[in-house]
Amino acid sequence: MCSFGLAFLFSVCPVAVLGNIILLIIIPTECNLHQPMYIFLAVLAVSDIRLCAAIAPKMLAIFWFKSCSMAFDACLAQLFFVYAMQCMESGILLAMAFDRYLAICDLLRHTSILTPSVLVHMIVAVAIRATVLVGLLPILIKRLHIFHSILIAHSYCEHMAVVKLATEDIQVNKACGLFVGFTILGFDMIFILVSYVLIFQVVFHLHQKEAQFKAFNTCTAHIFVFLEFYILAFFSFFSHHFGHVAPSTHFLLSTIYLLVPPALNPIVYGVKKQDNLKACGTNFSSELWIPRVIYQMFMTM
Repeated sequence: MCSFGLAFLFSVCPVAVLGNIILLIIIPTECNLHQPMYIFLAVLAVSDIRLCAAIAPKMLAIFWFKSCSMAFDACLAQLFFVYAMQCMESGILLAMAFDRYLAICDLLRHTSILTPSVLVHMIVAVAIRATVLVGLLPILIKRLHIFHSILIAHSYCEHMAVVKLATEDIQVNKACGLFVGFTILGFDMIFILVSYVLIFQVVFHLHQKEAQFKAFNTCTAHIFVFLEFYILAFFSFFSHHFGHVAPSTHFLLSTIYLLVPPALNPIVYGVKKQDNLKACGTNFSSELWIPRVIYQMFMTM
């Protein structure tokens, strides 16, 4: 398992970090990318880089140096940042879905609704929501004092894995975990699905097949990122709260859940959003250079 984790870490983490850094370099410097979708994509890239920074160092220490110890407060800090970044990503995906809804269903008011000040308020609201709700988890864990073990079968401080080590009553912790999960992931997923139901209703009522294809094609990248994020998130969430899955399976799923989406996001958006590749002059304007750079780096590992 350690050899797999180390290989997985070295193959996926550089792709995630490099791909998102490239997006953060391109988006602010190109005026044609100063649009709501790409502003949200830049915030998503920042969240993905912070998520990698929160988990990759300790994963590397575990898999390479066999350093499996971690201070309790450091564990709680990692727990907070990991879940806060995931909640940020969920909120940004919801904001992207709202942007796609306006772009397809109410195009004439798209720019007048999603003004720069509105975008800032949306991003700040997503950050505050993640900070406040996720902040409850380490605070409630801090009240626990007696644990029957100090060994976590994970490569990071997963909430329920830490809570289940306590010998005290953990019903409040479980309830809070469910509340935070459903308030953020459940709420966001429902509204994203509603937005796409409305989008598909508009798209399918278009008379021209070409117009239907173009409208649907603007959403494919977001749909792919949405599906891979929420499928992995809910499977990991429900298996921990209600299932009886082997620790090795939890370990594998949680590692994939944390590292794969940050690596896939820049590749997916780099492939589908070709207009954001007009960035650096004629050398790159006609080529999918972002996914090619990432793909070539991935293949050389």
